[in-house]
Amino acid sequence: MILTNMKKIHNTVITIIFITICAVCLGTCIDVPISGPYYPDMPNLKDEQPDAMRQFVIDIANYARNTSGNPGFIIIPQNGIELAEDNMVTNDGDGKYVKAINGLGIEDLFYSDDGKLISASERKKSGDDRLDMLDDITGELNKSVKTMQIMVSDYVTTESDRLNSVNLNKNKGFISFPRKNNYSYGAIPAKADQPAMNNYDITKLSDAQNYLYLISTDNYQSHGGKAAFLTDIEKTDYDVVLIDLFFNGTPLTYQEINQLKTKADGGTRLVIAYINIGSAENWRYYWKNEWHVGNPDWLRKRYSGYDDEIWVDFRDSEWQDIIYGNNDSYMKKIIDAGFDGVYLDNVEAYYFIANDE
Repeated sequence: MILTNMKKIHNTVITIIFITICAVCLGTCIDVPISGPYYPDMPNLKDEQPDAMRQFVIDIANYARNTSGNPGFIIIPQNGIELAEDNMVTNDGDGKYVKAINGLGIEDLFYSDDGKLISASERKKSGDDRLDMLDDITGELNKSVKTMQIMVSDYVTTESDRLNSVNLNKNKGFISFPRKNNYSYGAIPAKADQPAMNNYDITKLSDAQNYLYLISTDNYQSHGGKAAFLTDIEKTDYDVVLIDLFFNGTPLTYQEINQLKTKADGGTRLVIAYINIGSAENWRYYWKNEWHVGNPDWLRKRYSGYDDEIWVDFRDSEWQDIIYGNNDSYMKKIIDAGFDGVYLDNVEAYYFIANDE
């Protein structure tokens, strides 16, 4: 009896060792964390994945400019600064991505998402080198005819921090939208909190001196609806207005977008559409009830902190067809509505779908 039990224990130990060795080898070979999601068709290819996202953005830009007939259609990726920096010719990149985009949107550059100022020591400790990358990008582009508008949205909670964020960005040559107690981009700042305005006609992104970032319309659902939303924007003098294509699930019309292109002071401005290209949102028109992580297989991974979103394998043709390239695509709806450009969110998907974060 004892011998039989010893044999069972021995066999169990051997089995456990064998499974462990296989798991470690598998994790090493495909270079993804064993504790994270395993996608056998998508190893963590550190070079190929950023290149794939860069090409995705370039393809979106080409489609938008060709389809709209506007070679100046504006493309602004949010975050993912390294995609631009690594693409600089001076950094041995081919420069095509940098050439395709007009600006970079950056969240929480000087202030963290809890409203606290990020110190130099904290940047060093966390490895946050975004300021260095932006200096690299803007410094090199200033030597050429290419300009890159940097648009920063810091979350702050006090008036002194709002003013400090404005000054820190201004000193760097960036335009800013410090969202004071407005974490989800759902409110137009009070008049006193708005930047100094101008009556200039803004025809290209590099002309802009300020911008409004307003993509959540929850505050308007029970307070005036779409009419109030549009009227409140019309009353402002922001150079650039960044909004969602949809209000309460219905696309804004060409006429509605066109009426937003004139500032209260009479100058013209740019109206940019927000679009999420790196994660699927379960409230969008394209979402199907049966979808969940793994179905379709390009719905890759839960988006931590955002229960209504799932990171996507952006290389998949079905997802790309949703975003651009045909008359039913998201981009075609944006073009038809008359927007001047797009603000591409979650370009960092190339990293998050392959890392356990």
